[in-house]
Amino acid sequence: MSETPRSRDSGGDTGTGLPQRRTGPAFAHTPHRSDSRPPHTPRGARQPGPGGRPGTIPPVPGRPATSSFPLRSVLLLAGALLGLALATWQVLASGPLLGPDERISSALVRTLPDAVTERLADLGNVPVAVPVLVLAAAYALRRGNRSGAVAAASAIALVPALVVPLKAWTARPGPLEPWAAGYFPSGHTATAAVAYGAAALLLRPYARRPWPVPAALALTAATAAGLVLRGFHWPLDVLASLLLCVPLLYAVELAVVRGLRRSGPPPRRRRPGRPPPRAGRAPAPPDR
Repeated sequence: MSETPRSRDSGGDTGTGLPQRRTGPAFAHTPHRSDSRPPHTPRGARQPGPGGRPGTIPPVPGRPATSSFPLRSVLLLAGALLGLALATWQVLASGPLLGPDERISSALVRTLPDAVTERLADLGNVPVAVPVLVLAAAYALRRGNRSGAVAAASAIALVPALVVPLKAWTARPGPLEPWAAGYFPSGHTATAAVAYGAAALLLRPYARRPWPVPAALALTAATAAGLVLRGFHWPLDVLASLLLCVPLLYAVELAVVRGLRRSGPPPRRRRPGRPPPRAGRAPAPPDR
């Protein structure tokens, strides 16, 4: 009987050597997947991703792709800007919205003592609101969120740059001072909204409880109420300032999130009263 090549290779070996790779017809056949895709796709044959780069992993089926600028944010910003444009147009053209605005102001002015409403309106003063933002920005900068701190400082600096030209353009008189002008929009409301709102956005990732945002909303609402009740501003002045601050605060929020991604998320703190997790016990030796 003639000796085959396979018997010659394994004749003197009893299995002590390393296995050899065999290349034959049986091993040349590569099984195909049920979805007609090859098991190994070369990098050059992969479909390019959104950026046109080769080798991008395709999206997971059934999972929608997330966008960095969702539709809800677009609608919020568009609504705020359209509302601000509508209020400005009504003031410039003496539109029909000024009638209800003046009647609401007449019904609310001085319904509370001036000593109370003036203290509430003072919450929007620069010496009161801006130091709060400075402390929050310093804390966020200390925690490594540099982009959030810079965005908050830029937002509060843009408040007079946006409010002062609108005041000079509209030249609206005040509720109790019809001979004066420059009441639309409210600068105190814009200062309070940006200072307290940006401070809340900076402190929210590091707070144990979700108190920064409700506190900022309460301080801003108190400022707006004090301005209207004291007769320093019309209600439409306050509303226009709030709409003006929406894009500024949204930009601060994006910068805070970007800063958290760069510096890393804050460490999760253990709830008070909850004991720390215990280490697992070593398994007992088996009985012999």
